[in-house]
Amino acid sequence: MVGMPARTLEDFIYAKKELKDVMKEAPTVETTKHEETKVENTVTKPEVQTPMKLGKSYVVSASYEGGKRKAYLKLYNEDEEKIYLWYDNTGHQPYCLSDLTPEELSTLEALMKHPSFDHFETVVKFDPLEDKEKTLTKVVAKDPLAIGGRPSGCIRDILPKAWEADIKYYENFIFDRDIKVGMPYDIEDGSLVEAKYTPPAEVLKSITKLFEREPRELQEHIQRWVNLLECPTPSFRRVALDIEVASDVATRVPNPEEANDPVIAVALVGSDGWRRILILRRRGVEEGTATVDEELVYHDRETDLLLSVFKTLLDYPFVITFNGDDFDLRYLFHRAENLGFSREQIPIELGRDFALVKNGVHIDLYKFFFNRSIQVYAFSQKYRETTLTDIGESLLGIGKVELGKPVTELSYTNLADYCLRDADLTYRLTSLENDLVMKLILVLARISRMPMEDLSRQGVSGWIRNLLRYEHRRRNWLIPRSEDVLSAKGIATTRAIIEGKKYRGAEVIEPKAGVYFNISVLDFQSMYPSIIKQYNLSFETVRCPHPECMENKVPDTTHWVCKKRRGISSLVIGSLKDLRVKWYKPKSRDKTLPKPVTDWYNTISNSLKVLLNAAYGVFGSEAFFLYCPPVAEATASIGRYAIMETVKKAQALGVDVVYGDTDSIFLEAPTSQQIRDLMEWSEVSLGMELDIDKVYRYAVFSLRKKNYMGVFPDGSVDIKGLTGKKRNTPEFLKKAFFDMIAILSEVQSIEGFEEAKKKINDLVKTCYSKLKKREYSLQDLAFNIMISRSPEGYVKTTPQHVKAAQQLAKTGRRVTAGDIISFVKVSGTPGVKPIQLASLDEVDVDKYVEYVQNTFQQVLDALDIDIHSIFGTTRLDLFIPS
Repeated sequence: MVGMPARTLEDFIYAKKELKDVMKEAPTVETTKHEETKVENTVTKPEVQTPMKLGKSYVVSASYEGGKRKAYLKLYNEDEEKIYLWYDNTGHQPYCLSDLTPEELSTLEALMKHPSFDHFETVVKFDPLEDKEKTLTKVVAKDPLAIGGRPSGCIRDILPKAWEADIKYYENFIFDRDIKVGMPYDIEDGSLVEAKYTPPAEVLKSITKLFEREPRELQEHIQRWVNLLECPTPSFRRVALDIEVASDVATRVPNPEEANDPVIAVALVGSDGWRRILILRRRGVEEGTATVDEELVYHDRETDLLLSVFKTLLDYPFVITFNGDDFDLRYLFHRAENLGFSREQIPIELGRDFALVKNGVHIDLYKFFFNRSIQVYAFSQKYRETTLTDIGESLLGIGKVELGKPVTELSYTNLADYCLRDADLTYRLTSLENDLVMKLILVLARISRMPMEDLSRQGVSGWIRNLLRYEHRRRNWLIPRSEDVLSAKGIATTRAIIEGKKYRGAEVIEPKAGVYFNISVLDFQSMYPSIIKQYNLSFETVRCPHPECMENKVPDTTHWVCKKRRGISSLVIGSLKDLRVKWYKPKSRDKTLPKPVTDWYNTISNSLKVLLNAAYGVFGSEAFFLYCPPVAEATASIGRYAIMETVKKAQALGVDVVYGDTDSIFLEAPTSQQIRDLMEWSEVSLGMELDIDKVYRYAVFSLRKKNYMGVFPDGSVDIKGLTGKKRNTPEFLKKAFFDMIAILSEVQSIEGFEEAKKKINDLVKTCYSKLKKREYSLQDLAFNIMISRSPEGYVKTTPQHVKAAQQLAKTGRRVTAGDIISFVKVSGTPGVKPIQLASLDEVDVDKYVEYVQNTFQQVLDALDIDIHSIFGTTRLDLFIPS
């Protein structure tokens, strides 16, 4: 039987009879929060069989179905634009490993009587910590929860020691069956068959030539990566969704778990151009005059509206939301239950902190963009806050529709316009730059062997964990327990300079305060991944068990590195780094290639950058399954050694180094030959590539580390760490700061600074004068900071924006995680007030004068301007108005 895609609503859950015959007329919103009705479920969900034959389809997700006791895959067929399910037919079962023999395990009565225990198997695994093979017993069970998924009574708790019992079952299935997530497969006679992709011959030839001098082991890894990464991605048919909910209290955010309030609007935006806004009719609501080009579909009953939404969720293979895990889909699920829908009729499945769509893939963009690595390395910190407005304005140039009143008071067309904008923004975030986000997720899923849904919700450490677990399984290595790694390797031995750190980190060279022209910034390409590769750093190679390797010391530490075996991290991370630096990054800039090709290569390069930049830090995180402080410490130590040796070499070549930070050095007016000599020395002596990162017409350094400004030849400005550019800086000060930057960007020579200084003097005077006269508005003076949890969640410390939020809450306003709190500094306790409750007379001018001083001083110090001398005094209290 050919498998059904389960996209048709009637086939999936509803009979083809008119549902209105069995539903009562819904009361209006004004009279009740619930529709007193029951949605008749006349058919059960049909069983979706494994297709006997299916053409090229991409593995996009995986899970486990308890009723069948089988893992299954979700395959996206691009031609049909449908998701199909394929259930395992290989007999794979859940298991964990024990170091006891079957005979010894047979004496454990609780194990032998466990209802889900199935049988024992003897296996041989290589133990990387001890560098030898071990005979272990595979304890096989009938269902995954029996291994380690229950709070108590699971097999993991019965065994004295258990290995690999904390891996999700479907992840185990992917590893054991070597399923290439994100890659195409066929189904033939009901069995899954890889539709092997072979890159173009010219690409393989070029890459082979590029890495011909590398060790064979590294070449093999690169070949495997190329086969994954060169494969084109499918076009994802998807729909973005946003809902609006009525609330009887305007300041209260509806609770998605209770879902007491009606869903009054749902906007749907499809990748195929289909756009629709579903509106619930309510008494007393005006049609409105807003122009809405998309189709508005009115429903008299909320149940009909939800039926339309669910039909769309089943029609599209991919569903995109912004915070749908915690709100949109969660609310729809519970609201449908309140209205009488059975769970079989709701195409949404809820977990503790996620929401999925049945037989489809749900991507929550909030969690993806919240990922710090995505924010920094994929989008270059273009957005600061993870709100839909901030991300939309930063990446698309458009934000949410501003509302002057609650959604329940909007006309139908204004409500539709507001709701549609959110859904449209959500969709457009996935379509920008030729579907960059969807491709990023798929490429990272291929590398990490992780389902797209999981990858979009997890941090980069989870991706690396999955990748390394897969590599262990591929090699038939025993995946170590965290406690075994820590016991074998110990802790860090260097003293941290920064409080709270476990070991000494990167080197930051003291800046030479002042103005410098013709600055070239050279940085090590992927410094830490390069170190991991070049110096063979991995959890099993650092402090290896071989006495003969102990002489191979890491600089400034007591650690040593194995000389007998190449480390798993060194190979995996090193091969990805080399492929990015030597192939994908250059190709993404190759103007002789067609733009679609360079766009694709740029996507891969960005994906690798996101992953590689976290490859070192995970080993220093206690939450990481291979937490190994000596690896992180060794990486940082070699990084410090590399940067200091590079500074020495630059100075020996006659170049003045004015600043250095982690993986970069700032050279004053170097010649082309000096740069070439330094690059060649680095590659030969350190085994690491230096590259010109950027060139400044001039740069201004303050006395503080990680605080400087560089002006490019075209006049654009690069600002690092300066207070004035920070997002929560008050608007008046931010504007003054950027006015100063604009003045400095026009400077072409040392002589030009005299005129610039005069303009900056006038600028600062004006800023002080307007402060003293209280000529700035509360909005100009406001600090804007997002609150990360509800005000009552702060117990140990209460930051200023939380104090302001607490004042708002006391007035009856609803304040929740993710809200932007706008507040001003005021005299007296507690020193802050939300702008909604403050007046200009209360503003503490003295505090704002200090902020002005601190903000400008960072740059003015470098320009040899004393901010106090601007007013002829050093006593700030003279400038406080009486």
